[in-house]
Amino acid sequence: MLIRILLILLPITFLAGCNKNRTNPVPNIPFDIQIDISLPSYNSLNGVGGWCYVNGGSRGIIVYRKSIDDFVAFDRHSPADIDGTCPSPLFPDADNFLQLNDTCNNAKFSLYDGTPISNSEFALRQYATAFDGNSILRIYN
Repeated sequence: MLIRILLILLPITFLAGCNKNRTNPVPNIPFDIQIDISLPSYNSLNGVGGWCYVNGGSRGIIVYRKSIDDFVAFDRHSPADIDGTCPSPLFPDADNFLQLNDTCNNAKFSLYDGTPISNSEFALRQYATAFDGNSILRIYN
């Protein structure tokens, strides 16, 4: 009986372990910048729900303000674009800015938390953020 259980569990464990070793195809490029959200170029981040682009990462970074003190930053390189051949980076959907679109692979991602909505098994590459509570936002990895 014990041998039968082991024979059933061993392949399941092996298959589950294989997916853990797969890494996000978006390159992990070192990045550390501070932006002043009171500047006109980052004005959209002054209100909750605002977003803007920042140079850096693999294909640029999109920053979204989730709440008064909580920001998220994601690389605009689509993890569905494994070879990095798509000429356009991810961009917010015209009808739902909380959805980022990859026009080359028909993939969609959540701007709120980076999870894939469709056509990608990987989430967006996320950068850490630290807000000073006033106007300086640090984005880094």
